[in-house]
Amino acid sequence: MKTVLVTGGIASGKSTVCKYLASLGYPVYDCDSRCKGLYDTVPGLKRDIEAVTRLPFSRLGEVFGSPDALRALEELVYPLLLEDIEGWKAELDRPLCFIESAVALSKPLFDDAYDIVVLVDSDYARRLERNPKVASRAPLQHTSSEIEKANFIISNNSPKENLSSEVDEILKTIENEN
Repeated sequence: MKTVLVTGGIASGKSTVCKYLASLGYPVYDCDSRCKGLYDTVPGLKRDIEAVTRLPFSRLGEVFGSPDALRALEELVYPLLLEDIEGWKAELDRPLCFIESAVALSKPLFDDAYDIVVLVDSDYARRLERNPKVASRAPLQHTSSEIEKANFIISNNSPKENLSSEVDEILKTIENEN
């Protein structure tokens, strides 16, 4: 099975791409929502998160302002997330699936979880308009060396119809490679 990582900075449009892919019947793993699900299903995880970040779980969003707390959170949670991804993939009987993640491309732990990278990009001003958190989180995402790892880049500065057309073209290319 080919696994495609759909990545991009916050508010770039990767969720819109993945919703479109899901509407076409492709399996899509949303790292953000699945990770939040782990908080509630892994016994003791919230307690462990509080211990390593030194933050009450209710203030977990503050980790983005503390590189040490963010690193500690990632070291605790990402191996669990990778295990969940692998379990999800093992249950699929499909030739192609997709993983949505803003950060997997920059985390070597996830390198073997995907075969192809689709980077969704959008102008900073447009992203900031879509989500004010872009200002604080954008510096944490996507360096030029990560962009070089992308097999496909979608420029999401046009209407949604154009986005769908770009995704369709990428799908044709990926499916013809199988």
